[in-house]
Amino acid sequence: MYASAQASAATTTRRRIGKVAVLGAGVMGSQIALHFAGVGYPVLLLDMAPQELTPEEKAKGLSLSSPEVRNRIVRSLFERALKLSPSPVYESGVVQRIQLGNFTDDLPKIAEVDWIIEVVVEDLAIKRRLYEEVEKYRRPGTLITSNTSGIPIRFLAEGRSEDFRRHFAGTHFFNPPRYLPLLEIIPGPDTAPEVIQFLMDFGQMHLGKQTVLCKDTPAFIANRVGVYALMHLLHAMPRYGLSVEEVDKLTGPAIGHPKSATFRTADVVGLDTLAKVAKGLYENCPHDEARETFKLPDYLEKMLDRGLLGEKAGKGFYQKIRANGGSEIYSLDLTTLEYRPQKKVRSPLLERLKMEDDLKARLRLIAQSDEPYAKLLQENMAALFAYVSHRIPEIADEVYPIDEAVKAGFGWQLGPFEKWDAIGFEAGLAAVEKYGFSVPPWVKRMQEKGFSRFYEVRNGRRFVYSPREEAYIEVPGQDRFILLDTLRSEKVIWQNSGASLFHIGDGVLCLEFHTKMNTIGGEVLDAINRALDIAEKSYEGLILGNQGEHFSAGANLAMIFMMAVEQEWDELDFAVRAFQRTVMRLRHSAVPVVVAPHGLTLGGGCEMALHADGVQAAAETYMGLVEVGVGLIPAGAGTKEMAARIAERYVDGDVELNFFRDVLTLIATAKVATSAFEAVQMGLLRPHHTRISINRQKQLRDAKAYVLLLAEQGYVPPQPRTQIRVLGRTALGGVEASLYQMWQAGYITEYDRHVTRKLAYVLAGGDLTGVQHVSESYLLDLERETFLSLCGERKTLERIQHTLQTGKPLRN
Repeated sequence: MYASAQASAATTTRRRIGKVAVLGAGVMGSQIALHFAGVGYPVLLLDMAPQELTPEEKAKGLSLSSPEVRNRIVRSLFERALKLSPSPVYESGVVQRIQLGNFTDDLPKIAEVDWIIEVVVEDLAIKRRLYEEVEKYRRPGTLITSNTSGIPIRFLAEGRSEDFRRHFAGTHFFNPPRYLPLLEIIPGPDTAPEVIQFLMDFGQMHLGKQTVLCKDTPAFIANRVGVYALMHLLHAMPRYGLSVEEVDKLTGPAIGHPKSATFRTADVVGLDTLAKVAKGLYENCPHDEARETFKLPDYLEKMLDRGLLGEKAGKGFYQKIRANGGSEIYSLDLTTLEYRPQKKVRSPLLERLKMEDDLKARLRLIAQSDEPYAKLLQENMAALFAYVSHRIPEIADEVYPIDEAVKAGFGWQLGPFEKWDAIGFEAGLAAVEKYGFSVPPWVKRMQEKGFSRFYEVRNGRRFVYSPREEAYIEVPGQDRFILLDTLRSEKVIWQNSGASLFHIGDGVLCLEFHTKMNTIGGEVLDAINRALDIAEKSYEGLILGNQGEHFSAGANLAMIFMMAVEQEWDELDFAVRAFQRTVMRLRHSAVPVVVAPHGLTLGGGCEMALHADGVQAAAETYMGLVEVGVGLIPAGAGTKEMAARIAERYVDGDVELNFFRDVLTLIATAKVATSAFEAVQMGLLRPHHTRISINRQKQLRDAKAYVLLLAEQGYVPPQPRTQIRVLGRTALGGVEASLYQMWQAGYITEYDRHVTRKLAYVLAGGDLTGVQHVSESYLLDLERETFLSLCGERKTLERIQHTLQTGKPLRN
């Protein structure tokens, strides 16, 4: 069993969830069921029973009463969800927690559950008919919620019993539920306050969600704001003469938005879905000052008429064109509605943005630029600032729920008011006026009273301007999390160019990397050693963790390439030794060290996790030893550690050769775990040393508790291992035969075979005549020597150079 960070989380009521029922197995219903199952809850997933037989069922002589026919619809929908990419499951065993059924035969089983979530088609009459049936079997006190995104909550439970209405609310998950953390909680007119508080707490602590309390207004918060921002871009871009690909280049990571940016996002969502939401907002928001923005542009209406609906139709703003044995992504010319090859998008502004790591600084560059590309972004920001300020108090009484909802629902790194703070309050007001928008009276009063920011940090606490109080108030819920940004001005006790060391309370230190992609070079290694010096002298323990997008993309590959090309072998040998010594020092430190991986945790980042006393992993951790992809082997003690883990499989006088092959395949194929749960299954994380935080925001607090637990238990550092059993030629003979067969079949190149052979050599402890016992020091030397030899090979340098230039591996 995994030690779960959520297991001891308390909620504000005594309500417990033992089992969940999800009614409706479409794309959202199946994924919501899988998310609940993924965090450990058994789920009953129901959908309609078939009304007629398929030709295949008739041919088999089946009837509508046949068991395999009864659940055909729910089974088909569920299996389709399992094939979605990215995967909706943390690991394959999740599906065992889900029981499939149909409304006709299995609805009485909802009497056994503690929470019923309705996720059927967005039709008020259909939902009400289902609720009427639900009330026949639902136990009093059972939660009943709807995942509706557009129907007012106040209409849904009309005519139901008092108990039903008191326990009814909206719980709006965002698609895909595993990856987008937003869960909007919308009370109905009769919902009991304790039910809302429970849903807010449970969603945050057990489902890993950013729960946001919403008013029962059209599209709630995130879609109201996010769809407005997108629709404004769709209307504005033709005036600036920009292409689809130019807008996507501007509105993705450059401004802190996902890579799918604007038009790729629209294609994924579906243009018919976007149009439905926009039309719904136009119809249901008659007093919205920006209502006309929700009208569809002419080119979008024409696209819908032609069936250009996005990915589901194979073409939308983009289309994959197959020709000459390959494929190319074409973009749509919005004037002619014809597809054409994409233009190369270049500009001095984009080059400057690429050089600036700090998002707030990038937004200031955009706000101050006179370039044509910047004008569209300036207008869109001005429109957004005006729009969200007018939505208070309509959709939220305070600023922070709007920022939290949009960030969690749309994957923005900064919310609208946080963006406004980034470019400056006065600069934002000037942009609003320049582009012909306006702000409501509360913003003008804020300016008159001399306030110049929406957010500020005092004594490690985050405050936000309250339009109601006309003063700063504390952002609620901070005690549940550790936010490094709020501690930066007062709790940093040491730093260099690559990392900052925080004291996060109770004698626990946290070392945050802040290089590009948190890559590990000399400055980060120096910081780790300095952090250990300080921790061992005066503190309880150390966390390696950060709150950036990724834990670490691994060692500084550009530095390795430069030294190898210039044949600075002594310097490269010194650098690899320094990396190995630092990782081994983490392992044998006098104080407990917990690594808190999340996002990309590759190469050297993975190796640090392999050697920690404990790992507090975010559920969304993508971990792997990927060095073979660039023609190298793990050399930050990673290959040594996996060799030692093979030795641990020694049983009754024999060694698990199968496990040797599994480890070799894992590293040789550069396999990356798609979740922390899968990393445990793959053997990268140890079950009894790993805790998993479903809520990423809670990860550092969980890691701190883990450090203190290890310290309180009387931490004793592990001693260096001197008797590691290795296989030598016992393993190598079988490896050579397997590699030859794979090469002959065309699965691997000759150079893949060469690198894998060298990897196997280290894992086996070298060319030993048979099973022997060796020390960690011996394996570290072997690992380093093999790494250095590969750095001297032309094909490895070609692979490294290609990856640095393109971000993709080369098979040479």
